[in-house]
Amino acid sequence: MATNQNARDLQWALQVLKSRNLDLQSVSFFLSQPNSCCLQETERSMNLSITKDTLLQFSQFLKVLGTDGKNNLRNLEFHLVEWELQQMKDLRMLLENNPNIKQLMFRRNKFNVECLSELSDSLRKNKCIKEIMLSESGIGSEGAGILASALKDNHSVEELQIWEDSIGSKGAEELSKMIEANSTLKLLTIFDSKSITATPLISAVLARNRSMEVHIWSVDRNVKSLKVVEFVPENSTLRVYNLDISGACRLACSLGLNSTVRSLDMTGVRLKSRWAKEFRWVLEQNRSLREVNLSKTCLKDKGVVYVAAGLFKNQSLEKLYLEGNWFGGIGIEHLLCPLSKFSTLQNQANMTLKSITLGGGRTKIGRDGLAAILQMLTSNQSVTHLGICDDESLRPDDIIKIFKSLERNATLRCISLQGCKGVKGELVLQTIMETLNVNPWIEDIDLARTPLQVAGKTEGIYQRLGQNEKTEPEIDLLKDMAMTVPKSSRVFLCGQEYAGKSTLCNSISQNISRSKLPYLDQVRILVNPVEQAVRTPGMKIKTFKDEDIKISIWNLAGQHEFYSLHDLMFPGHGSASFFLIISSLFKKPSNRQPKNPTEIEEDLQYWLRFIVSNSRRAVQQCMLPSVTIVLTHYDKVNQQADSLQATVSLIQRLRDKFEGFVELYPTVFTVDARSSASVSKLSHHIRKTSRTILERVPRVYQLCNDLVEILSDWRHENRNKPAMRWKEFGELCQVKVPYLRIRSRHDNNEKIEMRRRAVATSLHHIGEVIYFDKLGFLVLDCEWFCGEVLSQLILLDVKKQSSAENSGFICRKDFEKILVGSLHSHIPGMGSNVMENLEAEDLIKMMLKLELCCEQDPSDPNSPLLIPSNLEEGRRKPQRWPVNTLENNYIGRRLQCDDSIHMFLTAGFFPRLQVHLYNKIMGLRNQHGASYSLEKYLISININGIYVRVELGGQLGYSIDVLACSTKSTTEMLRLFQHLIIPAVQSVSHGISLSEYVIRSECVKNLIPPRYRRNQFVHLQQLKQALLSVPAESIYDYQHTWDSITESGNLILGPGFDFARDLLSDDEFKEVLHSRYHDLYNLAVELQVPQENNPDRPSAESDEITSSVEPSFSGIAKGVEAILQRLKIIEQEIKDIKQEIQGLRYYEHRLLIELHRKMNYLVNYNIQLEERKVPNMFYFVRTENYSRRLITNMISGMTALRLHMLCEFRREMHVVEDQIGCELMQVDNITVKCLAPYMTKFMKLLTFALKIGAHLAAGMGEMIPDLGREVAHLIDSPMLYGAAGAAAAGAAGAAAAARNRNRSESSRDIQQDLKAAQQWVVDFLRDQRCSTGKDIAEKFGLFRVRYRDDGQIAWICRRHMHTRAYEIIEAPI
Repeated sequence: MATNQNARDLQWALQVLKSRNLDLQSVSFFLSQPNSCCLQETERSMNLSITKDTLLQFSQFLKVLGTDGKNNLRNLEFHLVEWELQQMKDLRMLLENNPNIKQLMFRRNKFNVECLSELSDSLRKNKCIKEIMLSESGIGSEGAGILASALKDNHSVEELQIWEDSIGSKGAEELSKMIEANSTLKLLTIFDSKSITATPLISAVLARNRSMEVHIWSVDRNVKSLKVVEFVPENSTLRVYNLDISGACRLACSLGLNSTVRSLDMTGVRLKSRWAKEFRWVLEQNRSLREVNLSKTCLKDKGVVYVAAGLFKNQSLEKLYLEGNWFGGIGIEHLLCPLSKFSTLQNQANMTLKSITLGGGRTKIGRDGLAAILQMLTSNQSVTHLGICDDESLRPDDIIKIFKSLERNATLRCISLQGCKGVKGELVLQTIMETLNVNPWIEDIDLARTPLQVAGKTEGIYQRLGQNEKTEPEIDLLKDMAMTVPKSSRVFLCGQEYAGKSTLCNSISQNISRSKLPYLDQVRILVNPVEQAVRTPGMKIKTFKDEDIKISIWNLAGQHEFYSLHDLMFPGHGSASFFLIISSLFKKPSNRQPKNPTEIEEDLQYWLRFIVSNSRRAVQQCMLPSVTIVLTHYDKVNQQADSLQATVSLIQRLRDKFEGFVELYPTVFTVDARSSASVSKLSHHIRKTSRTILERVPRVYQLCNDLVEILSDWRHENRNKPAMRWKEFGELCQVKVPYLRIRSRHDNNEKIEMRRRAVATSLHHIGEVIYFDKLGFLVLDCEWFCGEVLSQLILLDVKKQSSAENSGFICRKDFEKILVGSLHSHIPGMGSNVMENLEAEDLIKMMLKLELCCEQDPSDPNSPLLIPSNLEEGRRKPQRWPVNTLENNYIGRRLQCDDSIHMFLTAGFFPRLQVHLYNKIMGLRNQHGASYSLEKYLISININGIYVRVELGGQLGYSIDVLACSTKSTTEMLRLFQHLIIPAVQSVSHGISLSEYVIRSECVKNLIPPRYRRNQFVHLQQLKQALLSVPAESIYDYQHTWDSITESGNLILGPGFDFARDLLSDDEFKEVLHSRYHDLYNLAVELQVPQENNPDRPSAESDEITSSVEPSFSGIAKGVEAILQRLKIIEQEIKDIKQEIQGLRYYEHRLLIELHRKMNYLVNYNIQLEERKVPNMFYFVRTENYSRRLITNMISGMTALRLHMLCEFRREMHVVEDQIGCELMQVDNITVKCLAPYMTKFMKLLTFALKIGAHLAAGMGEMIPDLGREVAHLIDSPMLYGAAGAAAAGAAGAAAAARNRNRSESSRDIQQDLKAAQQWVVDFLRDQRCSTGKDIAEKFGLFRVRYRDDGQIAWICRRHMHTRAYEIIEAPI
């Protein structure tokens, strides 16, 4: 009965399923139940319990669900089903007809092989199922293999779970093969009775880089479940709980090329060295691992050695935990080796590991381990966290050493000493506090469970850590530092080779500090005089103490190959230094052939010019260079020799010649350099002068003197190293110098770094160190650097050792090999090896910084290098332009020293220019395919179709010639000069002032050698001034003529001419025209020319103003605004140079007529005064250096002036040639009062006239060398009145406002001024007994005449007397 009732219930379920009245998503079958029933849990889920008697209905349910392909069924669960083949086929049909089914669950089912094969076939083709779970279904290894074969081809299943089933190692291997082929599986969960199943599964996941979540469980001996391994892709963490050694090794192999695991945790897994050996390969190959935890893995020394070996090549691991293991000091030593540096030249092998923890368990650090920890903390640059846990082997002294080593560590942020028994005692506490005072970067110190923490003494430590976290107030630490006198001075020995500098240096040293010298140095001094038959190679420096000051003698190498380095050795601004110029009285010490005075003069003059040229490089000169002359080999000279007196005379001439440029000591020392007694006075002079100069130079920070001692101590502690890295200098400042210490980790580190660099630069200036900014090192041993490094770089013969081309470029790698090969050998007399302190790359960077070489392509790290010292001279080769066509234009400019008497371009100038110009061209954004080639004294450039040659005017030249050839215009070529070439030359020439000259075009075209161009150039400003001195109509066609070039009677190049417009660019030519416009503007303002009704018509004589003119500069001119407006219109309308010139001609004509008219008025003003018995137009000149200078401003106390008179012929006033004039011995206050107003007014008009090329006062222009300065002086003069002064200053509005107000007052003033000046002239000439016509004719060459047309009186020259006799009548007094 009950059965029928249950069957009816199942029957009801069948009817419901057939009718599709329910929207089911989940159906669960429970077979072998005591009762059959149908339980609907929710509207979307149904549980069907089926007894053994109603198994047929189970097949019916499968068929019904299989025939309804439109339902939403998603989940199927089967419990206690013993599958038969037909039932499995029904299930297969169900799965094929229902594409929405996503989950299949089999709990405690039983499958035979046929059923599993049928299920496998179904899954192989199914594209919908996402999850399959088999629990306690006994599929075994065979079933796992069948299931794996299906999933190999399935691309939909994402989750596979097999619970409490023993698939065995064989089944695991089959599943691992499936994992290798299947990339869609996202979750794999296995619970197996044996942990061995985990190894192939997780290995396959890792080896194939599957992003698959893996959980593998097993049971232990107590039948308790435990996890074996898990991998979670979301956080990229692999956690291993229990694997045997073989499984761990296989797991390690799978990690080698894995990229999905970032964190590996094997805590508690017992490992052996065999696994560590495999893990070494993982560390070397893997690029994704960031964290590895190997705590409590029982690793011993051998295993840790393998791990350490892997760290050498690892470039990704950041955290490593090794606490609780069994290794000792040997293991620690190897482990920390890749994190340490044992030499300044060695690179730290591993720079990525940031955190490392060790200790605890059976770890015994010991003495070797402690030494390794200290070395790592001292030299490491990457580790930020160090943990030493539960250690019992470290004593309090060891803890103190650890914290002492942290004083110079700027990278460690956290140190943990949890449970360390040695952290106890007051000394440990004091050391920790001292370390925190020096090292502000430590953020945390973990002292939990230490005796110090148990005793409650760590509160002060954490308080100090909190202070280090606070930002210190911004204060200028250098502002209040004490200033003091420098304690070290330098003496530079300058002289040619064989001058005896080295012998003299040794004798001076012996004389000053004989008793203080070590024994070996005394022996060397005794031997050195014999060795002087051989030249001393390179630069040498000898240092000794004189009481509390240090004196260094820098022996500059006299060989010519080292001259290019002398500029680098020159002292900087504020350096306490002076110079000894050593000159031998004999050509060579081996013979007795004396030098003649001319040779000695050339020798001394070279070094004096060298000193003056380099001293101008300083931004400010605190004092003139102090120079002393020393003549050696005096013992061989005949005391009665005439040449000795001649030498004394020439030295006196040099002293006069270089006065104001150097401070030449009045006494010349003549010595026998081999004799200590002979140089005693010189030694005393050196000591005395050193102290004097130390008092005169600027004060330095007391810190600099302290740092000298600190750096000296550092060298002694570091095996006398000659150079230190910038990082080491920073550490030294942090520990030893409170003023340069970073006090908080939130301090402005850039400002502290800037102060350190400022101090290093100051030490560089005073000669204590050689410091190269941005190169990362300081040179502490200047002799080592100058004598061993730079000297060897200059002597390198690159051509013989490489395939370097004549262009100067050499492969970088080849050059590094040459450097290493050349500098590895010890130089005689030197005790250090260059390559032990600096790498070849450091030397190359230094050469790049000093512009001794440059990179062909700065963006390429392997770029070839350009080395100017490797260049060959090619001047004997035929010189020609690469292109030679009729369309070519040629232009040349010369940059020449303004003061070639006292300065020149030093030997190091042109090599630096070659490098600097190349770097500048390579730095252009658009290089236009620029090419660059070099010879010894030549730079050839082709940029944008313009061929440029930059030539040095002689080996020790005073000029640079820049020549160009191109089909482009002269303007384009000169713009390249102005924007690129000339700025580069000027930047390398430092303080030497260079003037620009124009070179004859024919010399450029034919590439005439520099020695023939001596008279083939003209100063650029002189050429412009010549254009300004000619009338406007002559500017465009102005020609500059050139002399011929001859040699030994042979004609090299004939005479010729060039149009100025062809020698100048359009910009320069327009500059000349605009300057003329400016002059016209000022003259128009001064004259106030009235507006012209017809501006296009030139003015005629009828245009002259007939109205009365007031006798004042402000009242005699009208119409300023109209003229200015017309000038602006002209500037806007002109389209080319000829139009500008045409406009200039018109306005010059008008302005000159007005100018002459007003000058004529001044000549004849107050004609009744003495009836014009003396000339009115006078001026004063002063003779300077065989030339005459026009006096435009009268000052009381002026002496030796001469009064001259102008020829007053109307509109043709000029200077009278060969005029004797009258001498004015001294200007007194009365003279100034009478003449100053006249000088100001008349000279201003005169200067304007000269600037626009008016022939008024012709011949006076050469007396005004700087017209612009004179005009500026006149314009700014406070004596200017009314509108004239204001308009000349450019304020037309102010002029108009002031004109009416001051008109009558200024008129009266001018009348009085003119009367006073003319009366002074009359009185002066009377005092000079020059009051008659005959006297005036004799002194001034002027004659008194009267014009026939208007009867006015004038004083004119003899030439006008003859040429204009029909216009005048003689009117003698």
